[in-house]
Amino acid sequence: MTDNVVKGPASYFPSIEKKYGRPIVEREGLIRSSPLTKHMELVGWLESEHGLGHGHANALVAHTLAEDNAK
Repeated sequence: MTDNVVKGPASYFPSIEKKYGRPIVEREGLIRSSPLTKHMELVGWLESEHGLGHGHANALVAHTLAEDNAK
């Protein structure tokens, strides 16, 4: 039997989309197109420039960087 429960940073995605009204793929594109590369720099940028809360910004950055590193 497989476990279909989303875990880790991606578990925040439904609430991020609901709260901020933008799809996750759009936020991932912002992160990938940013000249910033360090995790906490990206988190701070999402907070200050895009109005995300710390936990949501952290989850997005962690997931996006992990996805990119897996490629």
